[in-house]
This record gives sequence, C-alpha cells and structure tokens, in this order.
Amino acid sequence: MKLILTFLFFIIPTFSFSQTNETSQISNANYASFIMYHRFGDSRYPSTNIKKEQFLKHINELIKPKYNVISIENALQAINNVKPTKDRSVVITIDDAYSSVYKYAWPIFKKYNLPFTLFVSTDVIDNKTPGYMNWEQIRILRDHGVTIGSQTKSHPHMFDLTKEKIIQELSISNKRFIDEIGGTPKYFAYPYGEYNLEVIEQVKLHGFIAAFGQHSGVAHKSLGMYELPRFAMNEKYGDMDRFLLAVNALPMPISDLSPKNPVISKNPPPYGFSLSNKIQPRNAIRCFANNGLRADTKRLGKNRIEVRLNGPFSKGRGRINCTMAGNDNRWRWLGRQFIIK
Repeated sequence: MKLILTFLFFIIPTFSFSQTNETSQISNANYASFIMYHRFGDSRYPSTNIKKEQFLKHINELIKPKYNVISIENALQAINNVKPTKDRSVVITIDDAYSSVYKYAWPIFKKYNLPFTLFVSTDVIDNKTPGYMNWEQIRILRDHGVTIGSQTKSHPHMFDLTKEKIIQELSISNKRFIDEIGGTPKYFAYPYGEYNLEVIEQVKLHGFIAAFGQHSGVAHKSLGMYELPRFAMNEKYGDMDRFLLAVNALPMPISDLSPKNPVISKNPPPYGFSLSNKIQPRNAIRCFANNGLRADTKRLGKNRIEVRLNGPFSKGRGRINCTMAGNDNRWRWLGRQFIIK
C-alpha cells in the first residue's frame, strides 16, 4: 500500500474515496472535521498560504452532496450532543484576518453559501498593519453571517506568558471586540496552536465556550471543548489526497489522556490514552511522530494505548498522531501537539 507524508509529519495509506449508500445516509453524528486556512493566493508565505488552484479544488469537493458544510455553532451543538448533524460535516475556519480572506476567499464562500469562522487578533487590525483586514471589513463579514472568533490581542506564544499577561491578552482583546463589533466572541483559537493548562483556564474564565488548536483530528466531545483539533491546509500540505483524508475522517473517541499538559517537562513524553468502547470496528492503531522519531505503539488490555518514542523531540513543537482504519476506506484520526521549551 502506497504511503504519503501528511502535514502533521506522519505517514498513512492513500486510497480513493468512494461514496456508498450506507455512509452517505448516516445522520445523527456528533463530530465534525474542522479545516483551517490562513492566506489565499499569496505565494510569499507558502507555510501559511493555500494556492488559488488548490483552494478551488477544495471548494469544488465541498459543494458535492456527500458533504455537509456547517457553521461552527451547529458543529459545537452536535459535539455537545445538543443537536445532531450529518456524517461528513465540515467546518471552515480562517486564522489571522489577512486581506486575501476579504479580497479573494470570501466572494467564493459567498457564491456557494458556505459558512466560515474568522479568528482575529486585535492588535494588527488596530495598528492598520499592511496585509491585514480592517475593522470595517470585519464588520461587513459579520453582517453577512460570518462568525468572528478571537485569537488574542497580540498573537503571542501564550504558554510562555505569566498569568497576568494571559489575562491582559484576553481582556484587552475582548474589550476591543466589544468596541468594534458590539460583543465578545464565543470561540477562541490558540495562536500557533500553543497553550497550557493555565491558558485553558483563563480562556474559560473569559467567557469562551470552545477553543481550537492546530493539531489534526476530528472534533469530538471526548477531546474536551477547549482542545478541539483542526486540519491545517497550506501549499505543501493542501493537496487533494490530504484534503480528502481530512474531510472524510472519523473521530477517535478517547479518555484518560496523558500527559494532560501539552507543555511537557519530560522529553519524550510518556504518551497514552484509552479508546472508547463505542469504536467499531476495533482495528489496529498506528502512531507516528515528527522529527524523524519512531513511535512504538502498544495496546494494554482491550482499550489502553501507550506510545513511546525512540528519542526526544527537538526544541519547539512536537507531534504524535494516531490512526485507525474505519469503514468505507476512511480513517479515525487523533493528533496531539506538544511544546518543548
């Protein structure tokens, strides 16, 4: 079976996706795939840019009847088991409010009536930084139904801040949102996907009802409402094979995740979790890491999975991603990002 390298530095089998009557009619799902973009058609920044031709292929796929592109509000209702959604539900999110969102991406989303969420850090807007949207444009998007989320005041590495600085980042940006769009956002995206337990606690205390990282996986309640995953798309890792994998992925419900804090004191971390009894069929699970590390994966008893790396992560961010084959050539996917000081 042919193998390809994904954006999150691990290898999975490739295959073609086919729609069957059984899977296309599945409803009452309580999960969703969140897709994350930054820039559109700005090749100066390939690590955060999606090419226009790549983006159009994504859109042409998403408008097919098999997919259900929904708002972040509807997805979170499903994840919280308040109101079910359909299988293959997809949520589009965009970080940083670059000007290419307004000039290029939004007219396409509007044409096809595709909802999306825009996460904004307020300083770059207040400072009228070149290459970013302005408040008037953000208000126009809001008035057309776009959900506005927060990404702090100055887009810092939040895990490295004192408690007082974290509070300032959240409270000052919340005030700016009240001043400019008439209210505080309900949804939060961690800058760089980085956070620790103190950051999570302050995000809760500042009124956010859900928060998102930049680790891959299908959003499901078992992951916690403040550590929800998103599939990041860029030039190198925005090809159709990876996009199809993401929008057709299935959740991997878990419990007893360890370590709980993504900022690790032991490198490599002793990583583990317990699989839900509801996962069917129960196939073999494989885990992979970045930095060229080998991940030895062991199942203890029926449900417990323990992952041990053959060496430490490099300084910065490390990732471990686990997959399990599901039905209809689809994959269950669980990702975790670690921060190494």
